[in-house]
This record gives sequence, C-alpha cells and structure tokens, in this order.
Amino acid sequence: MSSSALAKWHHIVLNKDVGALDLLLADEVVFHSPIIHTPQVGKAITQRYLTAACAVFFNETFRYVREVVNGHDAMLEFLVTVDDITVNGVDMIKSNDDGQIVEFKVMLRPLKGINVIHEKMAALLRLDRNI
Repeated sequence: MSSSALAKWHHIVLNKDVGALDLLLADEVVFHSPIIHTPQVGKAITQRYLTAACAVFFNETFRYVREVVNGHDAMLEFLVTVDDITVNGVDMIKSNDDGQIVEFKVMLRPLKGINVIHEKMAALLRLDRNI
C-alpha cells in the first residue's frame, strides 16, 4: 500500500475524518465485511460501511498493534474494546498506483466480538435506508 494512502487512512482513523474517504477510495473499491458474505462493490457502499465502522470501532481503546506493508498491500492488526468485549481484528487493504484503496477486507475474532460488532453495525446501517 502506498505510504501516502496508508498515511491518509491513519489520519481518518485518528481524526474520525470520514469525509476524507471520498478521495481515498477508488470508484471500483470492494469491501469485504466479516458479517456479510458477499463483497460490497463501489465507493458509495464502502463509504457507508466504513463510516458506520468509524462510529463503532474508533473509540478511545482502538489501536493498531501490528502493521505489515508490502507493495500495494497492507495488513493492520487492531485491538478495540466494545461493550467490555476485547475484539481483535485485521484490516487488509489494497491500494492502486494512484494511491487509492481498491480493496478493504476486515477479519474479526472472537465470536463474541463478532456478535457485538454485528449488532452495533447493523443498527447504524439500518438508519441508512439505502442499505
């Protein structure tokens, strides 16, 4: 993943600046949710998922604990506590030559953490009638 794309992603996470997603995401971006089994294709749907994720994940306990970057790929392991449950996950992000994200995949554990994230994300996404 390009260093500029990674720096922009870290800026979004640190500042909860979801408005910056519009320039960072490629039009053809594909989002892979740990809950929804079909890939979500396109900038608009990916922005909705990442905006909801920002509200659920990016609390004062969220932190990246490992970062592996190779070419256009980055794997960012994180820890966060949600409703007293420690959730461990990985963001797998691929960028293109223009420094935009073209693929974003989230993996989560344990099952109890997946369930609480599913509940909270579903509640936020239901507020958006387009999903």
